[in-house]
Amino acid sequence: MNAPDSLPALDAAIAEAAARVLPRVVAWRRDFHEHPELGNREVRTAGIVAAHLKAIGLDEVREKVAVTGVVGVLRGGKPGPVVALRADMDALPVKEEVDVPFASRATAPWNGQECGVMHACGHDAHTAMLMGVAEVLAGLRAQLSGTVVFLFQPAEEMPPPGEKGGAKLMIEEGCLADPKVDAVFGLHVTAIQHTNRIGWRSGPLMASADTFRVFIRGSQTHGAQPWRGVDPIVVGSQVVMGLQTVVSRRVNIAKEPSVVTVGVFQGGVRNNIIPDEVKLEGTIRTFDEGQRGDIHGHVRRISEMIAEAGGAKAHVHIDRGYPVTVNHPQLTEWTVPVLERVAGADKVGVIDKVCGAEDFSFYQQAVPGFFFFLGCTPPDRDIATVAPNHSPRFYIDEDCLPTGIRALATLAADWLGANAR
Repeated sequence: MNAPDSLPALDAAIAEAAARVLPRVVAWRRDFHEHPELGNREVRTAGIVAAHLKAIGLDEVREKVAVTGVVGVLRGGKPGPVVALRADMDALPVKEEVDVPFASRATAPWNGQECGVMHACGHDAHTAMLMGVAEVLAGLRAQLSGTVVFLFQPAEEMPPPGEKGGAKLMIEEGCLADPKVDAVFGLHVTAIQHTNRIGWRSGPLMASADTFRVFIRGSQTHGAQPWRGVDPIVVGSQVVMGLQTVVSRRVNIAKEPSVVTVGVFQGGVRNNIIPDEVKLEGTIRTFDEGQRGDIHGHVRRISEMIAEAGGAKAHVHIDRGYPVTVNHPQLTEWTVPVLERVAGADKVGVIDKVCGAEDFSFYQQAVPGFFFFLGCTPPDRDIATVAPNHSPRFYIDEDCLPTGIRALATLAADWLGANAR
């Protein structure tokens, strides 16, 4: 599978169609931004997406996939393989601080409290761009050699506690099976690159993300008589320090980087009472499955042995989250020249590994996949000081939208043509 040496015949048609649909993509993005919805609650967003896919004549439109997901199927005019394009639809429990006319004022319950809701990670742009891509390719279906599956996915930022959702549930409910998908592409807007710059990496791109909880039980006593009990706060503090040695002393960081962070330390209700128990909670990020398992073991052993040495007991729970996002090497080799053709070779480059996680990784475990980043920070702003994704001040320069539309549409059309039998 090789990238063509010359511009494909569809390039001009895709560019023209993308320009025509752009005003509506901008309008959709602003509408979604003003009316954000949390994971598994994207009812309004999904309704707008499904209505659009039906209006442009897709062959199939499936709703309520993985709770609120939408799957659209477009069969081209010629036989061929199947490629999928994915966009995530959910927002975050963040109160917006960006001064734009379409700023979110939405609120919703999250973890037992009413929170502001904001598209602080750009999923409004992802959804709007893929709606535009669907319209572009639907208008060119006679020239497509195969089938395009559009995956509008809920709950990338995790479903509410106690619920299933996201890419894993989409796959379980057959989004890659009927028709059987042969390859999948996705993108993510990012504040750490300037508008229309594309960042990519072959192999591991984004980290796995696991959550650990350590419950340390001591023996409650009066704060004035610590010798009469076992202080779980002191033991917990020693566990926190011990966990700092996992990456610095127990992991071969020359092979792959990793992160172990304790973000929660809870215990005690009064200044003169040593409590019975404290809770530690943190995250583990890795880029290698073997290393991931090793770190889990280190976290367990360090926590349990330090607690035992202090006369306490540690109970460790590790929840496996998203896997490593791994770009298929051969698919990457084919994809990069196409992206350079769309955006310009000077704007496409290799980036460092990203310690954030993405459930696009579940699709990549099932079929060859490629995920890339599209810069959305205006060129006159300093990347070092700009508000990052997940910030209440996260801002998208809408000049990136045409590049995203053209990139996904061109990748789909070119990949089908290159792999037609």
